[in-house]
Amino acid sequence: MKKFLNRAEDFVDEMLEGIYAAHPRELGFVAQDKRCLVSTQRVKGKVGLATGGGSGHLPLFLGYVGTGLLDGAAVGGVFQSPSADQMWEVTKAIDQGAGVLYIYGNYTGDILNFDMATEMAEMEGIKVLSVVGNDDVASSPPGQEHKRRGVAGIVFVYKAAGAAAAEGMSLIDVKRVAEKACANTRTMGVALSSCIVPEIGHATFSIGESEMEIGMGIHGEPGIRRGALRAADEVVVEMLRPIFAEHPLKRGDEVAVLVNGLGATPKEELYILFRKVAAVLAEHGVSVFHTYVGEFATSMEMAGASISLLYLDDELKRLIAAPAASPFFMQNQLA
Repeated sequence: MKKFLNRAEDFVDEMLEGIYAAHPRELGFVAQDKRCLVSTQRVKGKVGLATGGGSGHLPLFLGYVGTGLLDGAAVGGVFQSPSADQMWEVTKAIDQGAGVLYIYGNYTGDILNFDMATEMAEMEGIKVLSVVGNDDVASSPPGQEHKRRGVAGIVFVYKAAGAAAAEGMSLIDVKRVAEKACANTRTMGVALSSCIVPEIGHATFSIGESEMEIGMGIHGEPGIRRGALRAADEVVVEMLRPIFAEHPLKRGDEVAVLVNGLGATPKEELYILFRKVAAVLAEHGVSVFHTYVGEFATSMEMAGASISLLYLDDELKRLIAAPAASPFFMQNQLA
């Protein structure tokens, strides 16, 4: 293992200390717990938005706390869920009288702890609702979407819900928007290498130098096919096939596209992948409303990428177009 760290067991807390030192005007923490991260900005009467999840995925999850996005995030250890108590502390801090919406990935530990935090909040009179991201088409077949993992496509949900809350929508309506974004988002990933969890100190799994695994999860969960690495265009076509099977393209459709690097893939390669995505969509008469290319949900230093599509209606277009800013994400108003 070659990493810039001191002691492996201090990895997450020292990372957070660095973030707070770098961005003191935007981010802070509550309850004397660095893992209870909140925005320094408060808007009275606005619905609060919270997320949470394991470290190792920056900028997911905490990187989407900011203006026009989320208000807080509970931070877990590397690939570990934060505690219910941490989620509750974040909830208390961000509630501005209009209730709080939790948006998080479909992982057992997160579900259990967010459910416990919801009960704690409601005992104190804070209304909490939840939306669970489940965009990974590789992790369960159609008809069993409730079993799917939440991966990079959850960024679209943060963006839409954050804009809805900033517009002053009610808790019920912000939840409706988040659910619509979830329902209209599909993601497929591919891994080329493993990653190393600092406290473990060795690769999470092994994969051959000339192999790829289609559909692997962001914690190294098994994909749907392993085989020889193919040309980039062929890989994109294979990744898009199950997405299109569930949501057939129609001429005149509009989508937002997110091409995400998993931690060790050069941006040049991500643009090669997007090049083919754009060509396939154009062949079907589908317009790309907005494109995101870069690292949005990583897996430590894993090499690989994912492709997410958000199918848009007029409301989602308006919300995706709205400005947003965090230390890890910046978008001006789209024309």
